[in-house]
Amino acid sequence: MQDYTRRKESTGCWELDRPSGTGMMLKTLLITSLLGWAKCQESQSMTLEEKTVIRDQIIEMFDHAYGSYMKYAYPADELMPLSCRGRVRGQEPNRGDIDDSLGKFSLTLIDTLDTLVVLNKLDEFEDAVRKAVKDVRLDNDVVVSVFETNIRVLGGLLGAHVMADLLRQRGERMQWYKDELLHMANELGHRLLPAFNTTSGLPYPKVNLRYGVLNPLSRTGTESDTCTACAGTMILEFAALSRLSGDSVFEEHARKAMDVLWERRQRGSDLVGTVINIHNGEWVRRDSGVGAGIDSYYEYLMKAYILLGDNVFLERFNIHYIAIMKYISQPPLLLNVHMHNPTVSVRSWMDSLLAFFPGLQVLRGDLKPAIETHEMLYQVTKQHKFLPEAFTTEFRVHWGQHLLRPEFAESTYYLYKATGDPYYLRVGQSIVEKLNAYARVPCGFAAVQDVRTGTHEDRMDSFFLAEMFKYLYLLFSEKTELPIDIDDYIFTTEAHLLPVSLSTTQPSCQGNRSETVYQEEDLFTHSCPSTETLFPNNPSFAKTIRDSYKYLTGVGRAFHPLPVREIELPLHDNGMEPVEFLKSMGISITPLNEIMARDIGNQKDQKGVYRVKLVAEVSQTPEEEEVVPHVVQLISPPFLGRTVLTAGPAKFGMDLTKQEHGVKGSIVKASPYTACGQIDNAVELKGHIALALRGDCMFAAKARWLQEAGAIGVIFIDHREGSNSEETPLFQMVGDGDSTEDITMPLVFLFSREGAMLTAALEEHHNVDVLLLPKERQLGQDKKGKPFGMNIKLRLAEEGELEEGAARGPTLEFVLEKEELVLLNEEVEAEEHKGERQSQQQQQQFCSEAAQNDRTEPCSEESSQSLNSNNGPDSNP
Repeated sequence: MQDYTRRKESTGCWELDRPSGTGMMLKTLLITSLLGWAKCQESQSMTLEEKTVIRDQIIEMFDHAYGSYMKYAYPADELMPLSCRGRVRGQEPNRGDIDDSLGKFSLTLIDTLDTLVVLNKLDEFEDAVRKAVKDVRLDNDVVVSVFETNIRVLGGLLGAHVMADLLRQRGERMQWYKDELLHMANELGHRLLPAFNTTSGLPYPKVNLRYGVLNPLSRTGTESDTCTACAGTMILEFAALSRLSGDSVFEEHARKAMDVLWERRQRGSDLVGTVINIHNGEWVRRDSGVGAGIDSYYEYLMKAYILLGDNVFLERFNIHYIAIMKYISQPPLLLNVHMHNPTVSVRSWMDSLLAFFPGLQVLRGDLKPAIETHEMLYQVTKQHKFLPEAFTTEFRVHWGQHLLRPEFAESTYYLYKATGDPYYLRVGQSIVEKLNAYARVPCGFAAVQDVRTGTHEDRMDSFFLAEMFKYLYLLFSEKTELPIDIDDYIFTTEAHLLPVSLSTTQPSCQGNRSETVYQEEDLFTHSCPSTETLFPNNPSFAKTIRDSYKYLTGVGRAFHPLPVREIELPLHDNGMEPVEFLKSMGISITPLNEIMARDIGNQKDQKGVYRVKLVAEVSQTPEEEEVVPHVVQLISPPFLGRTVLTAGPAKFGMDLTKQEHGVKGSIVKASPYTACGQIDNAVELKGHIALALRGDCMFAAKARWLQEAGAIGVIFIDHREGSNSEETPLFQMVGDGDSTEDITMPLVFLFSREGAMLTAALEEHHNVDVLLLPKERQLGQDKKGKPFGMNIKLRLAEEGELEEGAARGPTLEFVLEKEELVLLNEEVEAEEHKGERQSQQQQQQFCSEAAQNDRTEPCSEESSQSLNSNNGPDSNP
């Protein structure tokens, strides 16, 4: 009996699939389908017991991570989970801008404080607050990121103060607490204020905690640019500090920065760029999206309205949101466009930070695109285990790193709270399982260096404890199981808890300047999510949206073979390149005698057989873009070309694949080694190939400084300790978003291990000559033919017709029949004999040729066998 149901592998459910036949069979199938649907609903739901088990698992995972930090790292800023020790700035290799989060203020402890309360670990919270008050200093002589210090440390202190004050008011614990955390927050706020000393009101990106910005001892203040999110993600923490401390200066500065960003938006598109000049307000990078560099600016417009009750923030958010949905959102994708010409997409990949956006859409109440984008992200995690740091619009890995970021878990939490759909509990369960399976190590949880290889990186950022465990625990908890009423708080971008009561219980400072702009309003312009409104009498609404994207990446698709329609190609065994090419296109190849034996009887029943000649034009086509391995080959004595280091190329600068002999030169270390400013040893570097360390600034910025100093090439060396080309896939270095046509010298990238070999050779021999070139052209390597692809262009012609000027040669023929296509070969071979050119045409016998009223008999067995014999010389098709 024909099987009328198909099994959905991902859920174990059954779906009806075109039943036919007797009425009894239809009834049976209908009953089976309804039973399967009921089981499907049961499998998606989650019992309280299951939720309790997962919640307990999350607590155990948190204990493992937080306990490892306290045991192996505290009072250091972060835990190094592979080394089982703390990361102290200045004692570990410089990681560039990443280290600007570290201020020698026990970052992970402060970032985790209010998570302890949410997880109902009140004893541990009280102990941690005592440690923070006793041990943490905020006046260290260290340059830190204003943005990171604000969201992690200031936000952490404020959230912890709010929790400590709540517990003190209940009278059960924290009776000793005298607002010490608020005093620390106030001190830190004043240490961040010097960053706002600019002509525009936009803050400097970095500040020295002890000396500020313009002090000669500050070692900062030379920066001229900052990212949009860096300037626009201050209002929640600064406004909360103003209203809790009574000092309005913080909120005033944060509002001014928001005003500048709003005023500098592109008026035609209502979009903002990614990087802006802090002195004149001009855009430095004009690409616009909702991911890295912009993300939390949009988030803080919406949340500032919720926290402070100021309509101006909601009006601005709604205007931006309309533009985002018009230009950037192409469900399920979120693209990056040019702010001045938003119909132009500026890149073909997305970064993982945009995973927060579905959660923000939930806050606005726009659930359909939130569900679509979230489902796309979930499919990517199913394909790669985690969200890669960046992935292409075809869902391939662009940057393979995964830093245990919480944004996807955040959006999962918001969607579950808005819809109540147990599907999102299952998504959360998969996050928990993958963290335990692929990120857990003996001393905590380690970031994944590359999702394709599963190798770990020796870092566990503080946001993992501050955000990931908070959202996962809340996802699987009932409101009655929490020590606080979670609805009384708004999450900052670092998931710290600020009370929404601040809008009414504390005075506001002077309002923002904002012109009135007409905007279209919809159902959700001034409302929060409502399942009654969104899902009227249709609880499966979310599922119907998700199902359209269920197999977006091709992972998890149940295999259902389609009816096979083969094209048979009877060619000889020699010279089979076209045959192999057709195989790669999915066209099966079968000997003609097998076709006849199988189909000889079927042809008698077929009507209307036509013969059409297929004229094929073969041309070379460029291969799909891929990373072309390059090498750094040491050619001076004593190496003499025997030492070859695998390197990655750049998408800008000189194209070494077009240089026949590569680029040769002696190597010199740049000073400063990061090459992020004026080069001190320009005289020594001129005419040589520079060595520069990755980090602190973009590859393109380094290249410009080095090219200006007179370098003829650059070898960038990875700053991540232990990275190597054997375990980590090569990647292409990209520019900084602006034109890189001014960079004309060759650029290659070495991982840390290969870079160490090169620098060791330089230290030992002082004068080392290298050759930069594609790997396939390295000296001493035999050249091999490069495979090429082909395009086949087809033209239909009448039999015997040949395009004017075309040479006689191998051709292909189609026989079009009622049920199938048979591709036949007609070979015309020319020979020279006794000094005279004689044309000898060999035509193979064909099995059938008929018009509608005239049919020929099939070929005999002998003639069909003769098609497979060839007594002449090699005849390539």
